[in-house]
Amino acid sequence: MADSGAGRRRIARTTTRDAALPADDAPATPNQVAGSAHLRIARPVSDLAKTTTMYCRGLGLRIIGSFENHDGFDGVMLAFSSSNYHFEFTHGRSDAVAPSPTVEDLIVLYIPEAAEWSAACISMLDAGFKRVRSFNPYWEIRGRTYVDADGYRIVLQNAEPG
Repeated sequence: MADSGAGRRRIARTTTRDAALPADDAPATPNQVAGSAHLRIARPVSDLAKTTTMYCRGLGLRIIGSFENHDGFDGVMLAFSSSNYHFEFTHGRSDAVAPSPTVEDLIVLYIPEAAEWSAACISMLDAGFKRVRSFNPYWEIRGRTYVDADGYRIVLQNAEPG
């Protein structure tokens, strides 16, 4: 006799990702970050001037702000002209925090246009970034990974985000 499966309990399979994310058409709730939020990526660096030059020359970022001796810290904010995020690099004058990136701490920039991506890769090398093999082989398929003077990694991915 064939088993029809009647009387068995079906277990719905969901991933953590499915359970944690609202549907695209779900109404916004107060605990969700607004789409208009601005993202700051803050990192301590060992040489503020060198880092500023590398990121401006390598990625085409512009200085959007800076500060000196603000409670013992110097810093600079860098961004693309039309982005809703920026980098903040800081250096403590007396209690400097040593940069401590890992091989999986990545900033990934998606550059879908091949010619623009190739030019960006050249700019990274010209600015002093070093090309390294990515720890995760996924980033080697359509991207290149670069490391700055403090060991922070930037991936230039020749693809659309998503």
